[in-house]
Amino acid sequence: MTAIARITLLSLVLGLSACAVQHPAPTTLPPIPPSGPSTKPVPSTAPGKPTTPTKPAKPLPRTSASFAPPPGGNSHWDAKLGVYVLDDQTDTFYRQRTYYRWNNGWSRSVSPNGPWEETDIHGVPSGLGRQYQQ
Repeated sequence: MTAIARITLLSLVLGLSACAVQHPAPTTLPPIPPSGPSTKPVPSTAPGKPTTPTKPAKPLPRTSASFAPPPGGNSHWDAKLGVYVLDDQTDTFYRQRTYYRWNNGWSRSVSPNGPWEETDIHGVPSGLGRQYQQ
C-alpha cells in the first residue's frame, strides 16, 4: 500500500470515528429538601379569604399589524393615535412613509429631518387630528 493510500485511509477512519461519538445523557439532580424547622407550606393570604389571580399587565405593542415602522428610528405604535411615535423627537409621528410634526400647527415630510411643509388637520391621520385640536 502506498503512503498516500495509507494517509487517505487513516484520515477516513479518523473522520468517521468522530461521527460515532455519543454525548452522555443529561442527568437530573434530586430536588432540594426544604430547610428550616417547618416543612409545611405557608399560605399566601389569610385563612378563609379566596385568592384572585392577578392579570399580568398587557404590554403595549411596539409595532402595528397594518403599518410598517419608520426606517432606522426608535419608535413605538400608539393605537389611540393610529401612528408611530418617534421616541427621539418630541411631537413627531410616522405612518405610511410620511412623518408628521406638531409645532403650534401641523407639518409633514418624507424625512424626520425635513424639509417640512405646512398642512392642516385634514393632512394628518385622524387620531392625531383629534389629539392636537387647534
